[in-house]
Amino acid sequence: MPNIEGVNIEWLGHASFVLKSDKIIYIDPFQIKGGDKADLILITHEHYDHCSIADLHKIIKPETIIITVADCQSKLSGLKIANVTLVRPGDKVNVKGTLIEAVHAYNTNKRFHPKQNEWVGFIITINGKRIYHAGDTDAIPEMNSLKNIDIALVPVSGTFAMTAEEAANAVNSFRPKVAVPMHYGSIVGQRSDAERFKSLAKTRVELL
Repeated sequence: MPNIEGVNIEWLGHASFVLKSDKIIYIDPFQIKGGDKADLILITHEHYDHCSIADLHKIIKPETIIITVADCQSKLSGLKIANVTLVRPGDKVNVKGTLIEAVHAYNTNKRFHPKQNEWVGFIITINGKRIYHAGDTDAIPEMNSLKNIDIALVPVSGTFAMTAEEAANAVNSFRPKVAVPMHYGSIVGQRSDAERFKSLAKTRVELL
């Protein structure tokens, strides 16, 4: 598992990641093989490739807590887990000792992810490092106020979210220490999008 800025982080394909420290934290698990059971699961929005019940069943345990938006609540109602914590953009929650901030994620020039839905990206603080998972988003004004991001996980596929060029412009504005492209190689986007992003970003880029 790659260690980036002191965080063990693995890309599971599409927008899915697992972060491993003293806790196991999954983000948007989709078409995963399974793996370590989750302490926390973060879900950015209710689309099937982000809020996948079949994939959640592979990694939940009775103690698992899911942090997500209101639109996912009914889909999660049958899961045998400890709790579902609902967030909106701007919320900060401390769950099992982990600080999680919900931030805006929406489209500006397409209709797939409207701002009024209040879907989110997340900033997770692990071992003093701030990891930003952008969710399905375009380059939005709120990104300009992101501060002290150690690792940024950003979509680069276009179609439903930022293109490689837009994603590069975004990270060039808020300057994370490391950027990791995502949301390619599955439903939309190709590795060439990730490589294009890497060539344009003015920060360190890791292709996982």
